[in-house]
Amino acid sequence: MAVNLVNLEAVGKVYGTRALLDGVSLGVSEGDRVGVVGRNGDGKTTLIRMLSKLEPADDGRVTHSGGLRLGVLTQHDSLDPAATVRHEVVGDMADHEWAGNSKIRDVLTGLFGGLGLPGFQHGLDTVIGPLSGGERRRIALAQLLISEQDLIVLDEPTNHLDVEGIAWLAQHLRSRRSALVCVTHDRWFLDQVCTRMWDVQGGSVHEYEGGYSDYVFARAERERIAAQEESKRQNLMRKELAWLRRGAPARTSKPRFRIEAANDLIASEPPPRDRAELMRFANSRLGKTVFDLEDVTVQAGHKVLLKHLTWQLGPGQRIGLVGVNGAGKTSLLRALEETAQNARDGEDHQSRLVTGGSIKVGRTVKLAYLSQEVAELDPKQRVLEAVEGVRGRVDLGKGREMTASQLCERFGFVKEKQWTPVGDLSGGERRRLQILRLLMDEPNVLFLDEPTNDLDIETLTQLEDLLDGWPGSLVVISHDRFFIERTTDDVHALLGDGTLRMLPRGIDEYLERRARQREAAAGSANSSAARASSAAPSSSASAASASAPAKPAAAARAEQKEMQRIERQLDRIEQKQSALHSALAEHATDFARVADLDAELRELSTQREELESRWLELAEGQ
Repeated sequence: MAVNLVNLEAVGKVYGTRALLDGVSLGVSEGDRVGVVGRNGDGKTTLIRMLSKLEPADDGRVTHSGGLRLGVLTQHDSLDPAATVRHEVVGDMADHEWAGNSKIRDVLTGLFGGLGLPGFQHGLDTVIGPLSGGERRRIALAQLLISEQDLIVLDEPTNHLDVEGIAWLAQHLRSRRSALVCVTHDRWFLDQVCTRMWDVQGGSVHEYEGGYSDYVFARAERERIAAQEESKRQNLMRKELAWLRRGAPARTSKPRFRIEAANDLIASEPPPRDRAELMRFANSRLGKTVFDLEDVTVQAGHKVLLKHLTWQLGPGQRIGLVGVNGAGKTSLLRALEETAQNARDGEDHQSRLVTGGSIKVGRTVKLAYLSQEVAELDPKQRVLEAVEGVRGRVDLGKGREMTASQLCERFGFVKEKQWTPVGDLSGGERRRLQILRLLMDEPNVLFLDEPTNDLDIETLTQLEDLLDGWPGSLVVISHDRFFIERTTDDVHALLGDGTLRMLPRGIDEYLERRARQREAAAGSANSSAARASSAAPSSSASAASASAPAKPAAAARAEQKEMQRIERQLDRIEQKQSALHSALAEHATDFARVADLDAELRELSTQREELESRWLELAEGQ
């Protein structure tokens, strides 16, 4: 029977006049992997902070099992800005100790792309102070994951991770024995990792068995039976449920939902979007040309990001753009946006980022670009005023029209919230307002760069529902795999080699290609190192032979045989050292065994140094 690790009994928390959590009773046991979802501001972070005893409850009681080893990743790290990455992640461990630990190697490679921390100026010896918030967050996550815990609590762990990093983290957490409680808006991640869900809403927490897909099915069924939620929310849930059942049947390995009830619920629900109809409508709005790129080179500073790119974005195309950080995803969108702006202003020149080739922009293109930066607005302006300042009504296509107020409600700005000053909005609310203002301008081409940042799951489903019927060309850059698969029809990838490729099998194919790239790079590095080590003695020997007097042939042959014998001994020592490093990782908790293994390692190192010195002596005498 699983041991209970944490209990919350009738816990309550009040902020001002609002009861954020009211009489919540929950438990976490060994082996549990719990995903926490809910709207921004409903109390997800407060719940896990009380669960971790980082924040006291106003009512009720939180108890931890005796000796509980708890690891917590909060949204604000406590790293020492004067320390190095090495100090914060591996502490005082010697290089051979941490490099011989398979867990540490896995974490550093998964989060940073390699043991040398490529991308950090001085690798492990980089000082933390000047680093960005995203880099600091990955360091804090690495620090947490290399330790052993009974329970890990994570608040938005996928923030600042790319698609590969998120896939690695999901696999890593599945393989750990630790229990897990995780707040995240990444639905693919929740589906891959979690076995239970907590839905925080209205001061209560509703529990569901299974991952995100199971949660959607169970909640839709619960809402149908209880009939307590408004019809628009039921419709949104049914649409997402239909997509999950029809488009991704293998998302969850152990479905706990009632399949018959789920099928009955979506029997009359059409597919999320009619591609043929939207393409026809987009053609009528855009004509045949949107963006045509011919032999284009995109360059940022001295770095060439894309070389000789020939590509076409057609009317009605919905493209997800993925790629390694720094490969040029955002630069490509900016190059297109700047060229379109110049064309709109009657100027003939292209973006400053384009250093070769040509970009043709369709005459009817009306582009809206959601960048990663939140646009600055007058903080005294009200939400509704900021939206109506763009347009009072919006045509959503297919005969659908909404007022600014109706669209505000669709995005979670209820009547009273519409009169909130912009300066009082949270980061997620500002992001929602930014998207709203873009859609109110009725664009026919939409570029979305990380649109899911700071948005809760309910707002994401509303945005997806809105985009389902939006007739135009769409390009989405996102690390949220679920959002890309849900809103786009094709995936293109920038793999860091200056090219753009279409991937028929989507993000799965991208991850496979990246894995092959890493394997090829590792093989190339190993072969280069081997060539360098074999070249070193021969060059030394040739240099020595040029200056040294000739030796008797018999003596020279004897020395050559000794050198070969030493090389074989060095190979055997290297194999023994590798085996000892693996044994150290395997017996990390057996201190007596670790001490013995460490003594053997030191002895082998001494032997290796003596043999290498003798080999150099012989090489110099050749």
